[in-house]
Amino acid sequence: MKPPDPAHRIVAAGVHAVPKPFRAFAVRSDEPAHAAHARAPYDQVHVVRTGFVDAGSLASLAAVGYARVHIEDFSDIDYATTTPQSLAAAAPRVHDLAAHIAGALHLTGVLGDDLADYQRSVATRIDYLAARGAGFHNDVNRHWSRCLFWVLALDLADVEFVMPHAGVRIALAPGDLLVFDQTLAHGLCRPADHGQAVAASFEVGDAGRQIFLTGELLLSDAQWAALGAPWLPVEAHQRRGALDLMVAEFDERSGAIKRLHAMRDGMSRATCHVDRHDEPDAPGELGEHDDPRPIEVLP
Repeated sequence: MKPPDPAHRIVAAGVHAVPKPFRAFAVRSDEPAHAAHARAPYDQVHVVRTGFVDAGSLASLAAVGYARVHIEDFSDIDYATTTPQSLAAAAPRVHDLAAHIAGALHLTGVLGDDLADYQRSVATRIDYLAARGAGFHNDVNRHWSRCLFWVLALDLADVEFVMPHAGVRIALAPGDLLVFDQTLAHGLCRPADHGQAVAASFEVGDAGRQIFLTGELLLSDAQWAALGAPWLPVEAHQRRGALDLMVAEFDERSGAIKRLHAMRDGMSRATCHVDRHDEPDAPGELGEHDDPRPIEVLP
């Protein structure tokens, strides 16, 4: 095995502060393929310090992105889809930016060793993601339970990426690329606020805003198992006293999980999140994320 690239580091995110009466976190899905299954959150955050985008190109990309989004208030988040061709036009000094991103993601190894898997993922979709700080939240619905997120910082200053339940605080700089499990609560905070997402710290104006390129890494069941987070029957997680992150609500400032009493019996087949009345996209066709196998949902 080759030694790790010096630009790549791993931040442990596997020791969780889980509120009682629960003893662990688990991620359920609203996809038919995993109706009666759950997985543990991925226990690492990958940080790649990239060097393939110069300061001028970062600024140019950020300017194009900001012009396409709308963010005014604290925790506003907006997306704008882009393409490799549009990125090339915005940053002509960077040859094949999408390929560079795929190479940086390849360093993490989350999809395995084949560079083509990362290239296909980046080619599928790239968005601009703009924010004005970010209160604590997670992203689970639909196929995101099967994804990891990546973000490449284009423009920000004095900002930390924080996962409060995993004890993760990562100072960000333009050019940093993160890969993380977005089913854990996460937010963007000022370092001086000690892991709290404080609205007053992201004042109106350019100093309070951030912009990234972002995308999804869709993992197969085998790839999740290789990362140590296999999809297992919900009963296995129920025995561990797991809290269902699909339905968790977080305090925007602290990340504290709210309404714990309402989730006590959530990890069971009886609380399947799949809507069995969903219709396919067209007669005889499956929806984009549907699975052709029948599912069993017990009363």
